Amino acid sequence: IPTHPTPSPSTMRPEETQRLRQTAAAFSQLLRSHDIPHAFHGNFLVSLVSRRQLCEEMVCIVENGQRHAFRRVRDALASSEDFRTVFSPWTNRLHVTYTELIPSIEFEILPAGETGPLRLTRHTVMKIQGVPFLTITEYVRAKLNSWIIRRLDLDAHDLLYVLARYWNSVDANRISDTDMNVFVHENPEAAPPWAAIRRKYDL
Repeated sequence: IPTHPTPSPSTMRPEETQRLRQTAAAFSQLLRSHDIPHAFHGNFLVSLVSRRQLCEEMVCIVENGQRHAFRRVRDALASSEDFRTVFSPWTNRLHVTYTELIPSIEFEILPAGETGPLRLTRHTVMKIQGVPFLTITEYVRAKLNSWIIRRLDLDAHDLLYVLARYWNSVDANRISDTDMNVFVHENPEAAPPWAAIRRKYDL
């Protein structure tokens, strides 16, 4: 279920983009201070780089350590006055709310491996405007997996946007041919960038 961190106008206002980036930067700083590997994911990336589109899904992937990702986040935020967490045991979901801004901004925490790669390192994480995100390859891989499971238009839209603009950054060896062929069959606009990726890798 996508997390809706912002109001729902048809396009993003610049100040909304800045609010989301501020939230992500503040949360990232807290996790870094506790040496917790993490990366943002979801429609947030497309909203940030396009500066036009509504952010309908803001999530942060957190690596498990000796403790589960949820516990690591809750412990890291225990003394923070700006963040609060809500854990739903029935659905096993953890949401974080940044209360420094009005209205507040909510996003979801996802354990690494369940979404995205198991390890969040310099090979799987990149920075955009100072905020850590999954690399383009890992973003496409995770979004494609979500689309296969959920068949949401949101996932399809994000995949099409990223493939069209950043196909040259996608490592074909990390992407499931079977899943991508299904996606291309149902979303023909993805055919040209996927073909270009395959040509680049002589596939």
